[in-house]
Amino acid sequence: MTQEEKTMIEGRIVDVIKTVYDPEIPVNVYDLGMIYKIDVRDDGSVDVDMTFTAPNCPAADFILEDVRTKIESVDGVTSVNVNLVFEPAWDQSMMSEEARLELGFD
Repeated sequence: MTQEEKTMIEGRIVDVIKTVYDPEIPVNVYDLGMIYKIDVRDDGSVDVDMTFTAPNCPAADFILEDVRTKIESVDGVTSVNVNLVFEPAWDQSMMSEEARLELGFD
């Protein structure tokens, strides 16, 4: 797989991740800054590091499964591994400008 193909797949992955929402927050998990890493490998496997706004998120299992399932639906992706990480700890500075505006932080 070429770097250009990986970049295109990563862009499609970002697009589908932007359809995943924490049920308690009206902003998608990507714009909230909860996705730390997307690594597309030559064989089409994908590793994602993500976190939650709080370690005890009641919707954690649902959100993780939604992220994994949606990434698996992207053409060119052969497998997905979603790693839940808490380092660095999430904070409001990780949100996109749009997310901060939507939530009234700016």
